[in-house]
Amino acid sequence: MVKACILGIGGLQLSHRERAFFAEADPLGFILFARNCDSPDQIRALVEELRAISGRTDAPILIDQEGGRVARLTPPHWRAAPPAAVFGELFSVDPEAGILAVRLNAQLIGAELHALGINVDCAPVLDLPRPGADPIIGDRAFGKDPGTVATLGRAFRDGLSDAGVLAVIKHIPGHGRADADSHLALPRVATPLDELAATDFAPFKALSDTPAPEPWAMTAHVVYERVDADRPGTLSAEVIGAVIRREIGFDGILISDDLSMQALAGPMRERAQAAIAAGCDLNLHCNGRMEEMIEVAAASPPLSVPVADRLDRSLGALAPARLIEPVAARAELDTLLARTARQTG
Repeated sequence: MVKACILGIGGLQLSHRERAFFAEADPLGFILFARNCDSPDQIRALVEELRAISGRTDAPILIDQEGGRVARLTPPHWRAAPPAAVFGELFSVDPEAGILAVRLNAQLIGAELHALGINVDCAPVLDLPRPGADPIIGDRAFGKDPGTVATLGRAFRDGLSDAGVLAVIKHIPGHGRADADSHLALPRVATPLDELAATDFAPFKALSDTPAPEPWAMTAHVVYERVDADRPGTLSAEVIGAVIRREIGFDGILISDDLSMQALAGPMRERAQAAIAAGCDLNLHCNGRMEEMIEVAAASPPLSVPVADRLDRSLGALAPARLIEPVAARAELDTLLARTARQTG
C-alpha cells in the first residue's frame, strides 16, 4: 500500500539500503535537494530509478526551486532565477509586465524541471513578510500586499502548469510574521485572527478560490496563538480544520513542512502521527536520514481514498507540457526585468 509520505534521499545515487527500504515502505513520492543534484543526466537517472522502485510513472518528485536563495538546481547547468521580490518590484511600476515576467520565469523553471522528470515544485511562497519578523522569508516573498502576492503567486502557479509541473503554495496559512526561523526554533504569532484573515491568509484564500490547476499547499511550523496556543499549524487540527480548510477554503493536497525541522519536538514517529491526525494529507521528511525515515514511514498511513482523489484531481488538472523556447523566453524576461532598473534606479 502506498504510504502517505514524501521522503528524501541521502546523496547523488541510491544506496542498496535505500533501494530496499523504499521498495518495502512504498512512499508516495520523493524530494530532491542540492545534495542529490549534480548534472542533468545524473538527476534523470535518479528520478527514473525512484519511479521504477515505486512502480508509478507519475510518482511525485518534488524539489524547492523558488529562485533566489532557495534553489536546489544552480549554475552552470541551470539558470539562476531571480528571487520573488524582484518581480514584486516590477509589478509595482508595471503590473502587466510583472505578471508576464513571473509567468515567463515560472515557465523557464518548469521547463528545466520537466526535462529532468521532476513534476512538483515547492513554490511559490505566498507569505507576507512583516517588520520585525525573522528574515527567513524576506525576498522569497513577492511583496507585503496580499493582492500583489495573490496575483503574482497565481501567475507563478500557472507558469509551472504550462510546463506540466504542479505548484506547492507555501507556507499556509502564513509564515511572514514568524519571530523565528522554523528550521531552528518554533515561531509564535499572536496577531488577532481578523487581522490575519485580512492579510496573511488572503493570498492563500485567493488561490484556493481559483479553478484548476489546483496546487498543493505546504503547512507552516508556526504557533498561531489566537487559534491554537499549544501546537504549531502543522500539528494543529484547529489550524488545519478551522483556518486552512474552512476559512481559507483550501481543499487540495496538504503536505506538512519538513518534519525534521527544529520547530517540532519529540520522536519522529510522534511528529508524523500528529501531522496526519491534525489533518495533513502527506508527511514530508527531507534530511534523508534512514533511521528517521523508517519512523516516518511506519507512522504514515496508507493513502486514503479522499487523499487519493485529491491527488488524482491535482495531477489530472495538468495539461500536457507546453514548453517554451528558452533562449527567446530568457531574452524577453531580461527585457521585462530591465524596466525595474530603469524606473526605480
